[in-house]
Amino acid sequence: MTYIDDREWHHDPWDDPDDTDGVAVESTRTQRIHVKWIVWGMAYLALAGLVVAGLVGLWYTGQVNPKGDPGDPITFTVNADDTVKTVTERLHAEHLITSVGVFQWYIDHHGGLKLTPGYFELRPADHMGNIMRTLSTPPSETFSKVTFPEGYTYEKMALRLQDKVPRLQGVDFNIAASDGVIRSKYLPQSVNGLEGLLFPDTYQVSNGESAAQVVARMVKLMERVGDQENIDQGAAALGLTPYQIFVVASIVEREAKIPEDRPKIARVIYNRLAAGMPLQVDATLYYRQDGTLAFSDLKAIDTPYNTYLHLGLPPTPIANPGRASIHAALNPAANPSLGDPLCVGLPATQCHYLFYVLADEDGHHVFAATVQQHEANVQAARDKGLLG
Repeated sequence: MTYIDDREWHHDPWDDPDDTDGVAVESTRTQRIHVKWIVWGMAYLALAGLVVAGLVGLWYTGQVNPKGDPGDPITFTVNADDTVKTVTERLHAEHLITSVGVFQWYIDHHGGLKLTPGYFELRPADHMGNIMRTLSTPPSETFSKVTFPEGYTYEKMALRLQDKVPRLQGVDFNIAASDGVIRSKYLPQSVNGLEGLLFPDTYQVSNGESAAQVVARMVKLMERVGDQENIDQGAAALGLTPYQIFVVASIVEREAKIPEDRPKIARVIYNRLAAGMPLQVDATLYYRQDGTLAFSDLKAIDTPYNTYLHLGLPPTPIANPGRASIHAALNPAANPSLGDPLCVGLPATQCHYLFYVLADEDGHHVFAATVQQHEANVQAARDKGLLG
């Protein structure tokens, strides 16, 4: 028989069945609570992730495809030294896309963008996919480039369009520019012709455009330029209507050959109008007349555009002016100062630019304040063979 001394026995809780069950149950319960919180936490994080992803997705979709209809097409130029980065930044600056980063990400995840220098017609706030697709298509595949120089009449523009895009007939362009269906916001109700209101520029004419659509685009661009030049406020400050500013600008366009002469010619026009003098502008005589006629014959033809016979401005512009001439018409040069040689012997109130004539073969003009000064300038021009 083996004797066990109770004094050497060490009680272990595992020896008691009741104690053992209690410890096991308590441990299991704690583990379950921990697992439950972990599961709930993971579910919450997953739900929060879904919400965030949904919000990001909605934002991204709004950047890629902005709400509402895209705006009217505008011309966007890709230059030979442009990169995707510089093009993207300009697209954003011109409000054609809403986000530089999103557009670059869109390009990277849709095959990239290979740029071709040229002119593209893009619509503000269009789907980024449409903008990328347009920029990916070489302009020569879908457009014909047509340049309309400053100072062209709409009839000359019609001939230029027909020459560059043979499928479009000049007669259709002329009809659209004169029948009054297409109107500019600057056109008086009593006038139908769009002379002077078609902005001369380089246009990309698509294969699906009509002559009338080209005219409408040119009108829209001139309206845009007029807004940028603040023509409404500028005309009011000069006591004229915006349409009259286009008349003045068209004369400046046809008369000036050198940029610095434009504001001075505008000042001569305004001075003569204020003094009640006939404008006597040679360019007005040629409008809608046979250009082969002698100048003396043109001066004798009594038309509303003969500014030798009739006071005031011609009834309509005589050509389509560019931005520089519009700016000059709105910002005429100041009259000569008292220290100017033109003003010697003249009262300050009478020293105004009133005359001009060609000064050299480059097209510079010389200006005068008196008839005597002008006659001397005319003789000098004749001596140089500049006048017929």
